[in-house]
Amino acid sequence: MPNHNSMRFMPQTEADVASMLKTIGVENLDALVAHVPEDLRSRARINLAPGACEAEVAREMAALAAANDGASGFVSFLGAGYYDHYVPAAVRAITARAEFATSYTPYQPEASQGTTQAIFEFQTLITQLTAMETANASMYDGASAAAEAVLMARRLLPRRRVVAISRALWPDYRAAIRTYLSALDAVEIVEVPFDTQSGATNLDALSDLATDSLMCVVAGYPNAFGIIEPFSNVAEIAHGAGAIAISATAEALALALLKPPGDLGADIVVGEGQSFGMPLQFGGPGLGFMAARAANVRQIPGRLVGQTHDRDGRRAFCLTLATREQHIRRERATSNICTNHSLCALAATVYLAQMGRRGLRELSERNVELAHRAQQALAARGIKRRFSGQFFNEFAITHPNPAAALKAAEARKILAGVPLGSDYPDLAGEILVAVTEMNTIDQFDVLASALAEAC
Repeated sequence: MPNHNSMRFMPQTEADVASMLKTIGVENLDALVAHVPEDLRSRARINLAPGACEAEVAREMAALAAANDGASGFVSFLGAGYYDHYVPAAVRAITARAEFATSYTPYQPEASQGTTQAIFEFQTLITQLTAMETANASMYDGASAAAEAVLMARRLLPRRRVVAISRALWPDYRAAIRTYLSALDAVEIVEVPFDTQSGATNLDALSDLATDSLMCVVAGYPNAFGIIEPFSNVAEIAHGAGAIAISATAEALALALLKPPGDLGADIVVGEGQSFGMPLQFGGPGLGFMAARAANVRQIPGRLVGQTHDRDGRRAFCLTLATREQHIRRERATSNICTNHSLCALAATVYLAQMGRRGLRELSERNVELAHRAQQALAARGIKRRFSGQFFNEFAITHPNPAAALKAAEARKILAGVPLGSDYPDLAGEILVAVTEMNTIDQFDVLASALAEAC
């Protein structure tokens, strides 16, 4: 069967149209639709200007684009789940190759060894980052990966009903989990409050939920406030109740420096891989990842690529344990919507391979250093952190007038951060500031000055 996604659109010539009309037995296109009432035909006409040549269209589009303020003209301290990192030229060069850009699911391994190997390498890199034993072939994004992890926990512990979600987990992750579980009557979602001092999940509140009804616990690592959660304690509480511990990481670069979730007791590790070679765009694309213990490999959603040998003994790759809706009965599938996002997974694979273990760690250390220097510059101008917990490259600050502060910064061509009040009404006076290697030290004083002016 041909892959219709790769077929090109070829418009008919006038001779083609005339031949088709003759075969049908009508004189022209108007006669072809004459049976449609006139009032409907008149309303269906599209009032388009006459066609223009390519150069004219390019000039008009350039003029429209010039009316926008480009992101490159601003200094950005935005984060909250998507982060501004440098994308090496090698990532763009390799992902632009046609054989990858048009790739789809490698159902025919004999014709897809390049694609399947790239996905296998992605899985391998994710297991190394997370210290887990197996990983799938990627998910849509971090939020849907978190929701799929909860569904996986339900398959593993079908008799349990309570899903404990840290309120310090990103709002879109919590919303995705609620949406996925909304049709399941036997599941109860309980949000665990965060500690108002440290910004981490309140372990006492979590302990109160540690009963034989607890199915799983989901916490960020780092969390939505940039705080590095004490995930080993979270996992210990979950395991004490016989439940499953799920860690979720939106800033995947943190895993190059922090102790991996697998070594902290996580049973399922999910997250967003956008930081690995994907630029910020209008809401995407994202790259979810999921890793788990080998004992639970048959309950991992989506696809896995396995390594094997062909009949001549050569190294080969193919899909394995792919219990999606295309492969088995829909009601028995581990997932009905996940994808392998292979082009995004390829970008992450190239990025991670090029950076290497040492380069990735040095980059993460640079992010930590810059973020803490930015926080110190703000503190010197009287702008304090909201939480006391340790952070990676993102932190919340308290400001008496966040809206005025962000407006003052924008006037200086600075995107100072993300206000937390819309998602956390009790944090209406807080702004989330993210710092990456794309920021420079001289920008911190300008940021501090702009925010201080609005106090």
